[in-house]
Amino acid sequence: MVARTLNPPEASPRLLGRVEALVFVTVFLDLVGFGIVIPLLPFYVQSMGGSARTVGVLLGCFSFTQLLATPVLGRFSDRYGRRPIILFSLAANAVAMGLFALASYQRLLPLLFVSRILAGATAGNLAACQASLADISTSETRARAMGRVGAGIGLGLVMGPMIGGMFSQWGAWLPPLAAGALALLGSIGVLLAMPETHPLSARSTAKPRSRLSVLRESPRPRALKLVLLLYFLVFLAMTTLQVALALLAQARFGWKAKEVGYVFAMQGGLGLLIQGVLIGPLSKAVGEVRLLILGTLLLSAGMLGVSLAEHPVALVGALAVLGTGLGFTQPLLSSLASQAANPSLQGLTLGLAQSSGGLARTVGPVASGALYSSLGTSAPFAAGALVALIAAALGALLKHEGLGKQRPPPGAG
Repeated sequence: MVARTLNPPEASPRLLGRVEALVFVTVFLDLVGFGIVIPLLPFYVQSMGGSARTVGVLLGCFSFTQLLATPVLGRFSDRYGRRPIILFSLAANAVAMGLFALASYQRLLPLLFVSRILAGATAGNLAACQASLADISTSETRARAMGRVGAGIGLGLVMGPMIGGMFSQWGAWLPPLAAGALALLGSIGVLLAMPETHPLSARSTAKPRSRLSVLRESPRPRALKLVLLLYFLVFLAMTTLQVALALLAQARFGWKAKEVGYVFAMQGGLGLLIQGVLIGPLSKAVGEVRLLILGTLLLSAGMLGVSLAEHPVALVGALAVLGTGLGFTQPLLSSLASQAANPSLQGLTLGLAQSSGGLARTVGPVASGALYSSLGTSAPFAAGALVALIAAALGALLKHEGLGKQRPPPGAG
């Protein structure tokens, strides 16, 4: 099948809506699989004889390979188009989840590592999806468009943990197998329905660029550096959830996979509401940078609340605050990175931004696992609160960089 390539004049609101819908479904199916297995990962590792440190190293291996591969896949998407990269990433993720299921069935910890390394090395679909929206959106519609990506993530993280919690009752191998089937379904959808948004004219003269060219050719290099650092700090704080939340809930309240799945689903629901409905109007009314600062402050407060929670209700409340903060920060970081990018390097820039998050997801899980094992259940979340507070301070510097400015109300000026 030959994908129809779109030229900039064709980027009508109707086309943008179509691509938003397809990207939403693609990201949703991919993140359902992620949501199915990630909340349960500490329990898988424990069943295979691993510790909290092992969980951290496992997640770090995934993120390290993602760190190396995502900018390369982003560069390929600039040169060869978004659609083939999205298709490749989803198909490879289906294979990785099949290996995950086999590792769970046989209780083979080394094979579990292989599956996560493969998944990380081919996890380029999110940056390519963001780049496809950046190709055909404007500065006025970009935050809303990136919010659709976040909404797909949010809905996937609602359904995934619930599915994983339910399926785990019939066998540890069943949740990752279901995740692989959904990734395969997503790849079929992309093959049949996804248009190519990166014009041939832009690709015909494109030459391979280094990662440093993203900064050299950016119209706002200082702003882009700040956004990349914010990506790192926000994801550094966020990785604490993947490593330590299930272990904290089990240690303090005796929670099992089902209960942990439900709280991850709640966070996904908050992300869906914020990123699918609220982010567009709020970013226009408040300004993207102000909203980003608010999100990082909420993230810090939520992390501190989790570290201090001694009752399940307090834990759920803190996670709601934390989830609200993440709902604001993730799409806004993507939007701001896109605004600071050279238009011909959207894929590489967003891939590099994802790699900044990948670097955080490489060192963060290892550090969280070590803090948990050495200093106790509260330590990783207290550290995450401090990191998010630093991110809020850096976010304030973006006010002077001309990104995400608040739009004047109708009739103003």
